[in-house]
Amino acid sequence: MPINKEKIAKRQEVKENNPDFVRPESWRYVRLQTNWRKPKGIDHHQRKQKSRGRPGLVKVGYGGPKEARGLHPSGFTDNLVYNLSDLEKLDPKKDGIRFGHSVGTKKRKEIVAKAIEGKFKIFNARVSASGSKS
Repeated sequence: MPINKEKIAKRQEVKENNPDFVRPESWRYVRLQTNWRKPKGIDHHQRKQKSRGRPGLVKVGYGGPKEARGLHPSGFTDNLVYNLSDLEKLDPKKDGIRFGHSVGTKKRKEIVAKAIEGKFKIFNARVSASGSKS
């Protein structure tokens, strides 16, 4: 049951109207991936928007709605948690948690236990019930 459904739907609606931003010349060369890179050359055709038919550039105006920014696809806000005191500042009804990269297994287990007790949504639990790494 996702929360903030209308905000997520609005963000998706705006996204559908945006062009697919692809890396310039990625359609021409196999060695270039399609992920976006800004054209920076002084004579670059796409940066100068010289010819019609070229894909658009990423600009501020293509951003999504302000109220939907920072929301996880589940509708919860995405919050980094490093210790138990970070967890106490959050509200389980609207905040989801994601463990920081540097949080080890021992502390992660403690936070997971407290988060389950508080009914938090956890995005990257990565702890098994037995506790052994496999």
